[in-house]
Amino acid sequence: MKRQIFSIALLLLAFMPLAKAQIFKMDDKPQLQFVDKAHYVSAAMQTDDYLPLLQGKRIGIVGNQTSIVGETHLVDTLLSLGMDVRKIYTPEHGFRGTADAGAKVSSGKDEKTGLPIVSLYGKNKKPTPEMLKGIDLILFDLQDVGVRFYTYISTMSYVMEAAAENNIPVIVLDRPNPNGFYVDGPVLKTENQSFVGMHHVPVVYGMTIGEYAKMVNGEGWLKGGIRCDLTVIPINNYNRNAIYELPVKPSPNLPNWESVYLYPTLCFFEGTIVSVGRGTETPFQVFGHPDMRGSHTFTPKSTSGASKPLLEGQRCRGENLVEFAHDYTHNANQLHLDWIIEAYQQLKDKGFFTNYFRLLSGDKQLQKDIENGKNANEIRASWNYDLGAFKTIREKYLMY
Repeated sequence: MKRQIFSIALLLLAFMPLAKAQIFKMDDKPQLQFVDKAHYVSAAMQTDDYLPLLQGKRIGIVGNQTSIVGETHLVDTLLSLGMDVRKIYTPEHGFRGTADAGAKVSSGKDEKTGLPIVSLYGKNKKPTPEMLKGIDLILFDLQDVGVRFYTYISTMSYVMEAAAENNIPVIVLDRPNPNGFYVDGPVLKTENQSFVGMHHVPVVYGMTIGEYAKMVNGEGWLKGGIRCDLTVIPINNYNRNAIYELPVKPSPNLPNWESVYLYPTLCFFEGTIVSVGRGTETPFQVFGHPDMRGSHTFTPKSTSGASKPLLEGQRCRGENLVEFAHDYTHNANQLHLDWIIEAYQQLKDKGFFTNYFRLLSGDKQLQKDIENGKNANEIRASWNYDLGAFKTIREKYLMY
């Protein structure tokens, strides 16, 4: 009987149309799906779940261009529903998401609503008591990409900390993690803490931003172990084993799902002399240098969101990884260290690493291992103990 059922299942699979959204591979990997922007519902869309919590409150919103309800900005939606929105707090790249990576974001006013915009990516990355004056509740809604050095989780941690210190509740509207289907990379060591790595987590942590908030709070990672009055509004029907096409690019140089998929590995090159295509039409989809070999060439130019990019005006040679991304069902769900190792071998006499690499990796050992000629498998094996310990912590806070 079991054999008959199995045979019928195989026949059904054989006649199922292969679609971009669902491709099956018979191996030990979880089934990885592609979910486009028309087929998922974020927490922000579920207004019935959180509007009652906002009634009668003076609201501060931590948001940017990704904070949308359908095609309408969260701020506009809440104002139209009669909510008392008082301030907008904005992270790296600004409220409209156009500022360069690392560029100072200024405070000001939103032209459409006249609401004050308070920058959390300038002099004060953590809200001061003055910035929080007149606020009863903070609503946090940013699209994360599931990587430790993507600074929205650092902004969230500082917001939670400041809110806890000033007795202000925080509501996080959860959104899908487009890189939520794996956990990998060195776990941050204390001496390498910075705004691109605040907590003892691996580079790719496999959690939604709401789950991450619960972990930071639950593990006492806020200053002095203080706890935030935290509520997370969940996503409906979230699938962790999926690549999510985002409705709005989360930052200027992550314009499509391919760049988001490749970002966890390619961002390591930001701590080297190698370009990742900032100032081209394919940022975080290519890498190269004038002195490298490779089948792909590109020349970075100053553009909106990438002013004065690395190697500007220089013809770079390297690799285009777009087709690699398209083959995601066959790729290992992990960081692809071979790209960095190979680039280092070609450019090691050029001063390959910068000091920023240590902050991105969170552990100076990764640079040492590459310099000492270790291969990707040897390096990855050295992460096993720390990754296992992190996964034990992570398991407590998974919501889906």
